[in-house]
Amino acid sequence: MPAHEGPGHRTYDAVIVGGGHNGLVAAAYLARAGRSVLVLERLAGTGGAAVSTRPFAGVDARLSRYSYLVSLLPKKIVRDLGLDFRVRGRTISSYTPAERDGRPTGLLVGGGERRTRDAFARLTGGDREYAAWQRLYGMTGRLAQRVFPTLTEPLPTRDELRRRVDDEDAWRMLFEEPIGVAIEENFTDDLVRGVVLTDALIGTFADAHDPTLAQNRCFLYHVIGGGTGAWDVPVGGMGALTDALATAARGAGAVLATGHEAVRIDTDGRAAEITYRTAEGEGTVAARHVLVGASPQQLAVLTGDEPPAPAEGAQLKVNMLLKRLPRLRDTSVDPREAFAGTFHIAEGYDQLAAAHAQAASGSLPAAPPSEIYCHSLTDPSILGRDLVEDGYQTLTLFGLHTPARLFERDNDAVREELLKATLAQLDHHLAEPLADCLATDADGRPCIEAKTPLDLERDLRLPGGNIFHRELTWPYAQDDTGRWGVETRHANVLLCGAGAVRGGGVSGVPGHNAAMAVLEAGE
Repeated sequence: MPAHEGPGHRTYDAVIVGGGHNGLVAAAYLARAGRSVLVLERLAGTGGAAVSTRPFAGVDARLSRYSYLVSLLPKKIVRDLGLDFRVRGRTISSYTPAERDGRPTGLLVGGGERRTRDAFARLTGGDREYAAWQRLYGMTGRLAQRVFPTLTEPLPTRDELRRRVDDEDAWRMLFEEPIGVAIEENFTDDLVRGVVLTDALIGTFADAHDPTLAQNRCFLYHVIGGGTGAWDVPVGGMGALTDALATAARGAGAVLATGHEAVRIDTDGRAAEITYRTAEGEGTVAARHVLVGASPQQLAVLTGDEPPAPAEGAQLKVNMLLKRLPRLRDTSVDPREAFAGTFHIAEGYDQLAAAHAQAASGSLPAAPPSEIYCHSLTDPSILGRDLVEDGYQTLTLFGLHTPARLFERDNDAVREELLKATLAQLDHHLAEPLADCLATDADGRPCIEAKTPLDLERDLRLPGGNIFHRELTWPYAQDDTGRWGVETRHANVLLCGAGAVRGGGVSGVPGHNAAMAVLEAGE
């Protein structure tokens, strides 16, 4: 977009605060419906957390910096907005290294049913665990087909969603009992239990038996995406999605004003005035509707309301570029397969419980759990031609059970300590140190960067560094959720970001639903 594009009018039908992917979805829908739309984005570019960047000096590698995979983005949004955007499936679901009887081994899930069954049998000594795996994910697959389409519809009631699910065992497992109950009832192998549990812990600091069921809500959103639960690689990197959304919004007539920070919203419920700040000073625009893609906390600051308590983030994000993939101690698996899916590290069931307990007591986990995947194995287009020809690969690591509170005493020092401990857990399963495989940038520095929750709070204004803006919500109506899950106490101010009901992840769902609420109002 033009570097100095700004408001072209004094009044708009809709002003959208925040040019992240959800704000851009809302802008594109409303502009295509003939509404005049202005997007105010604080940063120099649109995309928010769903961006691609070149983080390493002089290196032609465009990485998905903060968000990596796509599952919850409905194909309906891609079709409706005519987006030039594709995803590519991963042939391997996951690989989890282990040591049994002093021998390196592991569990490879993917590559066909027979191969997966054999992998379970080699690890566990029989067919029981694989049969339980098939039953569990067969059930979640059926649930996904029924629940996922509701995300872009008005919120169902709890009873309506329960009838739609039409499976009392699935309902009890996911919506009523801690997920740990079902995991322990269905599986006996510690490593298999841990692999199942990880989907309940991504960005969520909870135990398998947390009575609040925060882990269940996280698990639910990780298994319903696309009606299948598959997590796919965005071709061209995550920035390809937000670039396509920006193009769609702008092409439909929306004005995207970067470097414009909204600082106040004044509204009487029918009309609003938005004050924004730029490098040159302040300005105001009027709108009939305001859609806020920022967090619920920031929304409260803008409207002068009492902000809710922030939900604490609990993840370590690490981006790396390697000269080559490292060799594994488990020689039965090719690193190109092991790293193509999700590579689980220190994520046995007991290890996850111990890590949570240690972090809850204020200590870094002794064996930090994390998972890795290699984008460039599925989509090499994010690397320059020379890097591809020379065999370079990316690695993206997501660490669990690292709540923001652990970094408050010294963010830089704790980040370094945690990164070292996390990579040591990976090295335990490698036949060569990861450090020997790291590429170097133009200044000779290793190509690795790490981001803590406090870094995300500083860089992206995510309260508490929480990647979901708040705790994930059940995808059904409750007392104060409104018809679409985007409503606020101000009639013409809507929440279109991840903090809306059914928000979180790269989905565009809150943006779609906020736009539908505006269009449904018919004003």
